[in-house]
Amino acid sequence: MGGLSIWHWLIVLVVVIAVFGTKKLRNVGSDLGAAVKGFKDGMKDGSADAPAPAAPAQQVANSKVNDPNTVDVDAKTKS
Repeated sequence: MGGLSIWHWLIVLVVVIAVFGTKKLRNVGSDLGAAVKGFKDGMKDGSADAPAPAAPAQQVANSKVNDPNTVDVDAKTKS
């Protein structure tokens, strides 16, 4: 009594078709299929387009910061 037989599923299917109609169910099925296909394509494209991890920026040593030959690019602007 705990399991559903094939006849129970057929009755449920008939009731669902009667409530929603075949056109609505067909549209839902095609929308679901397109969503799954789009998800799979997105996962495939996402793994190929993923950028490589960038190398960490190198830090300037303190001795080079006070070097008189060092030019601060931000300080020089054209007017």
